[in-house]
Formats: sequence, C-alpha cells, structure tokens
Amino acid sequence: MENQNKKVFKYNLAFYYQATIIYFIAFVLYVVVRGEFIENSFTIITKDPIILSFAIIVLISVFGLVYNIFKNRHIEIDESSVSFVDRFRTKKFELNQFTSIRITASKNPNKKEAFKFIISKIKERKRPLIVRSRDYENSTELLSCFQNLKSKIEKNNVQEY
Repeated sequence: MENQNKKVFKYNLAFYYQATIIYFIAFVLYVVVRGEFIENSFTIITKDPIILSFAIIVLISVFGLVYNIFKNRHIEIDESSVSFVDRFRTKKFELNQFTSIRITASKNPNKKEAFKFIISKIKERKRPLIVRSRDYENSTELLSCFQNLKSKIEKNNVQEY
C-alpha cells in the first residue's frame, strides 16, 4: 500500500539548463562573429580551435543535461523513512536506522540565503549521508521535512534511555 503522506523532492536541473543555454549562445555568437561573408554567403571557419573548443563544451553540457534528466534523481520522505531514488536504484533508510540528523549552514556569512547541508549519521554506514538542500526543488520544504525527522529521532533517542 502506498503511503499518502510521501513527499517527493526532485533534483534541481536549473543549473544544467542555464549552463547549456549560456554555452550555446556564446558558441553561436562566436561563430557569427568569426564566420566569413564571401560573395553574399556565410561560411564557418571550421579549423578555428576556439570554435572546436566551444563545440566540445556545448556537447559536454548537453550530455550532462540529458544524463541528469534520464537519471531522474529524487528524494522521497514519509513519516518513517527517507528514500534516495534514481532510475537505476533506490536506497531506503528507515527512521530507526538514523542515529542523528544535523542541519548546517555554509561557512560564507555574506550570502543572503545560506546553502544548508543535511548531515545524517546512519547506523550501518561508516560515512555520514550528506544532502545539499539547494540541489533539490522546494529546498525550504525539504529542510522542514528533515527538521521533523530530526525531532522524531531525538524523541526516539530520549525514550530509549
């Protein structure tokens, strides 16, 4: 049975879209400026290494965007678990597996809105699980969900002692 209170936070692809568009516009502008007009026709200088470099950068950017769209990463949070899901696998952590959750801000105080990190320690893992809230859509709601999970974990830890 599917849980009705499951919240899904998709991976934020805005950076990939913006980078691809900016690289493509810069590539087109350079080609237009660098191209040659000969007898009312436009020819592209293909031996220019800068054009080839721009083309490679645009292709890498498009590949990264398509790969991340295909991967379809997201986080699913409900009352009793947190699942990290992508197209190929799902890692689900139950609430009783968490030993602690800590929410920190970045070290740069000059930023208006700090980048928050969610650091979760899990019993079976040596390394903590680190989530950057800004990497996901609705980051403030994601932070509040982890705050709720943090309070539940602290209640469970107090009841155990």
